[in-house]
This record gives sequence, C-alpha cells and structure tokens, in this order.
Amino acid sequence: MTESHEQAGADSGVDQPHHPPAFAPDSLVLNRKLPLWYQVSQSLRASILGRPQDASARLPTEEQLAAHYGVSVLTMRQALKELETEGLISRHRRRGTFIEPRARRVSPVRLLGSVDAIVAQQSGEATTVLGHGAVPVPGDLAEFFPDCGEVVSYRRLRRDGESDEPTNWAENAVRPDVAARIDVTDLERWPMTKVLRDAVGVKISRITDTVEARLADPVTAELLRVPLLSPILHYTGVTYDEEGRVVDVARIRYRGDRFSFSVTVEAH
Repeated sequence: MTESHEQAGADSGVDQPHHPPAFAPDSLVLNRKLPLWYQVSQSLRASILGRPQDASARLPTEEQLAAHYGVSVLTMRQALKELETEGLISRHRRRGTFIEPRARRVSPVRLLGSVDAIVAQQSGEATTVLGHGAVPVPGDLAEFFPDCGEVVSYRRLRRDGESDEPTNWAENAVRPDVAARIDVTDLERWPMTKVLRDAVGVKISRITDTVEARLADPVTAELLRVPLLSPILHYTGVTYDEEGRVVDVARIRYRGDRFSFSVTVEAH
C-alpha cells in the first residue's frame, strides 16, 4: 500500500489495528552487595506482577532488558531463567519471551535484603483496603514513633488472583506527615513499599524484617478463613528513611498453609 493510500485510509475513518501498550519494566538502582541477577529478576518480577492489565505480554529482548538494567546479557539471561523456572514467563526460540497468562507466585519468598525483593514479595495479589485513619500510636509501636502521638493505620486484605481465597492481611502504621501524601487507591494496586518509594518519594535507606510463627487471633481467623489458633506466619517490616526515621511499620499475617520463607546467606 502506498503512502497516499495509507493516508486516505486514515482520513476515511477506517479503524486502525489496536496494539496493546508495550511492557515497560520499572527502573532499578543496583546494589553491588547483592547478586545482580537476583536484583534484576526480583525487579522484573515485581514489574510483571504489577503490570497494567492491557500491557503487552511480550517482553523486550535480552539485549534491551540488559541495557535497561545496566547489566550484561549473561546476567540478564540468568535473571530470566529464574523467572522461567518460577513459571512467570516462557521463552520461545525465534519468537521471544512472553509473560504467562496465569503468572502467579509459586515458589517460596526469598529474603536477601533488597527493597525490590520486598516489593516483589508483596506484588501480584488482588488487594482490598479494609479501612484507614488516624489512631493513637499503639503501645507496642511506641519505640518506633517516639515523636508522634498518632499514626495513620491502613488495613488491607490480599487474595489469590485465581481462587480468590484470602492469603494474608496487612496492617501498616505510617507517620502522619508521610501518610498525608498517600493516595489510598494506590494501595489497591501496589504494595505499601512501592507506594512509599515510587509514589510518595520516600528515600528508603533500609527495611528490617522479622518473621515468626504465631497462632491466629479472632480477627485473623475471620479475615483469612482459618480456624482460631491455627498456625500463621507473622511478618513485621520496619521501613526507615534516609534520616533514620521510621516511616512505616508493616505487620502482615500470612496463612500458614500458603506461604514459606527461604533465606540465603552469602559467604562473601
């Protein structure tokens, strides 16, 4: 078709084919203390699980992704292999790499200390905001907010994307000055860590994680649909900004039959 014919078709109101927006991975600041392939795989994993529904399922090429993240093609290939093993992507010779339509978390969460790993851990599930509002600082959190009389509490329930079963519920206590900049609707699509870092602009310096076994209290039993006093995993994450202030304390209760945690200790 000549250029004039193409222009005529456009002017005549003929519908042009609709192409979904290209998949756009999030940016990543590399930490040289952690394996590069791991950081890249976790960042790309979070981008896949948090992508818009109408985004293209086709990933950029290995070379394009390597350039985007600032790593070698070999490192990028190792990161993609990790996601392929998990079942998030499939790779086809001469066709490219594609996001699996039923992509979901199937492997244990790995804790290596990366903020991107925390974001990936919390991404990819349907989220309902149960409520939010200012409350007096709870006694067990007073040590984290010594200069605050109140914090803003956010309560969210997460469900499995396929079965719609509740998997965990989260309770975040956020400094009021930081909470004033949070759009609650963002919490329905992104984890709090991503909202704080990317939407609010908090410069996160570190997150301390504690995971312990507990028994389901009445609220947890009702929300997660598990028997009262059944085993659950209780996660506490304390987020600090560059000034050393605690900006968020997250307490997440996971169903004991749906989650496991794996920790890797590097020798060097």
